[in-house]
Amino acid sequence: MALDKPVLGIHHLEGHLLSPLLASKPPEFPFIALLVSGGHTQLMRVDGVGRYQLLGETLDDAAGEAFDKSAKLLGLTYPGGPAISRLAEFGDPTAYKLPRPMLHSKDLNFSFSGLKTAVLTVVKNHPANICEQDKANIARGFVDALVDVLVAKSMTALKQSGLKRLVIAGGVGANQQLRTALNAAAAKRRYQVYYPELEFCTDNGAMIAFAGAMRLKNNPALATRDYGFNVRPRWPLHELGAA
Repeated sequence: MALDKPVLGIHHLEGHLLSPLLASKPPEFPFIALLVSGGHTQLMRVDGVGRYQLLGETLDDAAGEAFDKSAKLLGLTYPGGPAISRLAEFGDPTAYKLPRPMLHSKDLNFSFSGLKTAVLTVVKNHPANICEQDKANIARGFVDALVDVLVAKSMTALKQSGLKRLVIAGGVGANQQLRTALNAAAAKRRYQVYYPELEFCTDNGAMIAFAGAMRLKNNPALATRDYGFNVRPRWPLHELGAA
């Protein structure tokens, strides 16, 4: 208000969806977006700013939430995603074969509560003190299971849509195991994968400002100075409309 600048109400998830466009080599529309964060796991078809079609979403825990809860079970620090991923690098991939929930569900929805419960069961079946190597083995089993599901569903979404570009957004998009697996699966099928810069993966002001700038560019009439707008904690993306 002091700077006499317009204010727009921006959807938090739209900020994440558009954050890969801040990269030096941004994707072109249309593309499939895998939005993976602490509160959301969704697959979207993105045809432009405000033109979003929900293809699938988590039915319970989001991927980031499963990371945090499983890390806590292993006694790791918060946030759990980076901690459990680092530990998984030292784990044996054959030690624990954890479930891949909804891997063969024939739709694009996700479910990670069963995977989290599987980690809980493994931990409970151990003696009071789990050795560091076995913690790493459990972490590896968890990360491999979650990544397998995210990659498989993403490849299915691309195949069903006929699109060739996949965009990853949200905090879990910084996960190195996920990036490696997605890059390999996409290269095999001649798809392209785009990621935000690492500093734009987690919640940040730049992605919100960028989403606002995109909307103003496409529709200058939005540049009002009415500073009163309502907070919307449950705001379906499809209600945004094209900019």
